[in-house]
Amino acid sequence: MKPDFNKTNGLIPVIIQNATTLQVLMLGYMNEEAFTKTQLEKRVTFYSRSRNELWTKGETSGNYLNVVSISLDCDNDTILIQAKPVGATCHTGATTCFGEPNSKGFLYQLEETISERIESDSDTSYTNTLFKRGINKVAQKVGEEAVELVIEAKDNNEELFKNEAADLLYHFLILLKAKYLNFNDIEKVLKERSS
Repeated sequence: MKPDFNKTNGLIPVIIQNATTLQVLMLGYMNEEAFTKTQLEKRVTFYSRSRNELWTKGETSGNYLNVVSISLDCDNDTILIQAKPVGATCHTGATTCFGEPNSKGFLYQLEETISERIESDSDTSYTNTLFKRGINKVAQKVGEEAVELVIEAKDNNEELFKNEAADLLYHFLILLKAKYLNFNDIEKVLKERSS
């Protein structure tokens, strides 16, 4: 992968996208040195046009952009970086510099929260406690929640039905984690079926 820095007078636009939600977070610029540093350190470094120097996103705020993948457009003069943001991306404290809500929605945020709870290994976390009990217990809980949802579907209490549906989705996300899968994997299957 070789960006064509000559074509654009040494600076190339860089689009930063959240690797999980696919939300566009910001646009910046890189010169060849910033690009090389980003590749080596796996943290996004831009070239600041106003200060005429390199700056690693997050070096003062702690809100780094950890690189997941880097790709070039068909003309090799625009870079797309999928990253995992640590904290807010925008200097205003917003998730994105474009002020838009999360493009893939809350379920992807919930999936990240579930992963964080499991990875932190907290004894006070219900999520972690259930996960540590193993795949059989997690699957059993999904089955219980599915039965409870079916029972509530037969009644006329919308609030109870919505709560049971939420419980089922939540436990389903834990089951995906236990199977080393994620919601994206299931979304891909549904997309393939719909085409």
